[in-house]
Amino acid sequence: MKRFSLASAVALAALVLPAAADAHTFGVHDAGFAHGFLHPVGGLDHLLAMVAVGLWAAQRGGAAVWALPAAFVTAMIGGGLLGMAGIGLPGVELGIAGSVVALGALIAAQSRLPLPASLAAVALFALFHGHAHGAEMPEAAQPLLYGLGFALATALLHGAGVAAALSLRGIVVGGRGALVLRGLGAAIGIGGVALVALG
Repeated sequence: MKRFSLASAVALAALVLPAAADAHTFGVHDAGFAHGFLHPVGGLDHLLAMVAVGLWAAQRGGAAVWALPAAFVTAMIGGGLLGMAGIGLPGVELGIAGSVVALGALIAAQSRLPLPASLAAVALFALFHGHAHGAEMPEAAQPLLYGLGFALATALLHGAGVAAALSLRGIVVGGRGALVLRGLGAAIGIGGVALVALG
């Protein structure tokens, strides 16, 4: 029987960490790199969405393994710049919670959308996540460092999702890893529905 790798343990633990459902309420007036880095794991909405991107990327395989996370981080930075500039984006909180529902559903359905459509969907979700945090960056003492911390944490959460999905192939006996991954997607989607209901 194979053992969990450290990356797998961290990724799976990230899915069940008790966290506040909204990471947009703490004061950022003294925020820098560390605050930005910790921000994504402080809100269940962001945590689930970012890990889900990694899970879906690994589930799809091929170029999607790196392309989906890269599209998310890039579009998130773009959304952050919009937020910093004070350019409004309607329905940000609903878009964030909706992204959790959608990503969970895509994983549960083992979706094989064409890669361009998958990239567009992930980029749209990322705009909402980035905008929410970009709107806070001007308040931070070190907005650039805050943004770098947030982007790095996001990439690491994507990597944790990829590692968890890939590890399922080795730790679930009898080839049932794909089924377990789909179950994780369903759980994430249900979590997103709860976030929408609570929001």
